Amino acid sequence: MAYELTGKVAEVFPIQEVSATFKKREFVVEKSESGRDRVFTDYIKFQLLQDRVSLIDAFAVGEDIKVTFNIKGSKWEKDGRGGYITNLDAWRLEKVSADAGAGVNNAPASTATPLPEVEDDLPF
Repeated sequence: MAYELTGKVAEVFPIQEVSATFKKREFVVEKSESGRDRVFTDYIKFQLLQDRVSLIDAFAVGEDIKVTFNIKGSKWEKDGRGGYITNLDAWRLEKVSADAGAGVNNAPASTATPLPEVEDDLPF
């Protein structure tokens, strides 16, 4: 299932060469929402994998961005201990135009919004 989040680019990290055949790059999006009497700010870290690591190069820190991503999770065990890891794998980055009114401060109250899944199960 795909999700979307709109916010401002807060930080971009360098490309990490994890192995000879695997690379990743992380970046952080700042998302602010107004509550009753204060503003709540979240910092969400995403990762770009393999051939997508350069997608973030088109954005500057402070620029409005819409990120389309998948949530991935895995379980690990080592030496009798275990845990869980959750990653937000970004696969599409889009500039948010100023006239669209979708910046961090003007964003709708919802956070990550799932995109509808398309199934072709029509009987005709």
